[in-house]
Amino acid sequence: MAKIIIADDEQLIRRLVCDFLKKSGHTPLEAENGGEALTLFKQNPDVSLLILDIMMPEIDGWEVTREVRKTSDVPVLLLSARSQEFDQLAGFEAGADDYVTKPFSPALLMKRVDVLLKRGQSVIVSNDKSGIDGLVIDNDAHEVFLDGNEVSLTAKEFKILVKLMDNIGRVYSREQLLDDIWGFDYFGDTRTVDSHVARLRTKLGAWGNEHLKTVYGVGYKIQESDANE
Repeated sequence: MAKIIIADDEQLIRRLVCDFLKKSGHTPLEAENGGEALTLFKQNPDVSLLILDIMMPEIDGWEVTREVRKTSDVPVLLLSARSQEFDQLAGFEAGADDYVTKPFSPALLMKRVDVLLKRGQSVIVSNDKSGIDGLVIDNDAHEVFLDGNEVSLTAKEFKILVKLMDNIGRVYSREQLLDDIWGFDYFGDTRTVDSHVARLRTKLGAWGNEHLKTVYGVGYKIQESDANE
């Protein structure tokens, strides 16, 4: 089964979650704070899910999520007693996949865990190469090159780019991208799409600024350069 990091400075919460994870056949790795959670994540590249409290010593759950998202699309579930909409939106903007407020039902939490683990197993299968203006996507190798240099993307960033490149000029709404890439059973907010697109645009540099366009109030599209229009 899955190896899962549970990070919370409350020992009783950690023990409760660990007990339920073990009963489901998973292997929990415990961390008392955000720093320990990041260390465990770096030491265990086969981790399938992170469950993070938000208000932790050293590094909070939001910052841990942002650090994880720099290199990985492993699912992240945030646990918090903070139930205001602002706090939940901040979690999704940091890159979290789900948000559960305390006190919580352990049975419901395990259902959320199952959904996230199934989603994390999805892969892209394609046989084509595509690209414009120096950008090349190799779907078989799951690689992206820009002017001959490889661009390191997370799995979801790659999927977003491939989706938009499938129909250059077509606008995809946040809801469409959320359904196609995160799945219809995703519990989160469309703002997680915005945060992933923002990171993708940054990684693609000038190409991203020129071609990866936001259609305000609608969604996103790949646009050819003015010279090609």
